[in-house]
Amino acid sequence: MSEEITRWGRRIHGPTLPGQGGRCARETPLTAAELHEVIEIVAAARRERRSAFLPERLRTRHWASVINALEGINARLGWPGAGWKVGAAAKEVQAAEGVPEPMPGKLSARGLRTSPARLPRDLFINYRCSECEFAFRIGADLPPRPAPYTEAEVDATITALLPVLEIGDTVFPDWYGASSYLGATLDNGGAAALVYAAPIADWRQFDLPNAKIDLYLNGQYIKSGFGRAAMGHPVTSLTWMANWLRARGQGLLAGDLVSTGTCTGHFFAAPGDVLDVDFGPLGRVQVEYE
Repeated sequence: MSEEITRWGRRIHGPTLPGQGGRCARETPLTAAELHEVIEIVAAARRERRSAFLPERLRTRHWASVINALEGINARLGWPGAGWKVGAAAKEVQAAEGVPEPMPGKLSARGLRTSPARLPRDLFINYRCSECEFAFRIGADLPPRPAPYTEAEVDATITALLPVLEIGDTVFPDWYGASSYLGATLDNGGAAALVYAAPIADWRQFDLPNAKIDLYLNGQYIKSGFGRAAMGHPVTSLTWMANWLRARGQGLLAGDLVSTGTCTGHFFAAPGDVLDVDFGPLGRVQVEYE
């Protein structure tokens, strides 16, 4: 395998390399009319499963506007959710995407699969950005409140740990090129599908920051990562997600899944590829892309 494939996956993410997306000129907020236009463009493309083009006049790096667009697009679509994902939890991915902080994404019930899974083409539009992660199932509501949740409070609600492969996709051609206007963030944090292994109830016996994950492509070893890539500890990332929702008057719900961010960076796969992710004593996730 070439060094580039080992690090980022197949060169099917568009012509722009990670971290080279630059920055669009605009930093100012979207007006209400512009926000509505962005929501309609992206929601229509996701509904029709096709690529979209965002005119230059609608491109901004104003973070609050991008997050408002993310929420508006998901509200416009109204698709059933199954929880949340934390994108760009790792500093490496934040640099590649050009984002100022981690980014949220809503998990779709339609995109959930148990491992081993064969994922149909109609789950994706442009990409299969495969990320090896730890997810948690929440057993009690964490509703909005004035005070931030502590890690201990969030930890107490966890009923299970699940090794997962979280798969990213966006409507925008050229994944890293769209980072100039935070395209992956805007389009639901890139969330498209999630494949999970058997849940582990007694997960606290494991040293998650040092838990090793090995990624294989079509039977060949590619790279490894560790749980600490997710903000130092996956529970720290989960707590970030709980407080992001809390601050916006929302909350995690009992039964939600939360995937806490890639521990192996991005890996772009293609139709026909088979990924095998070895989480050691925590389990294994296997995915075949149709």
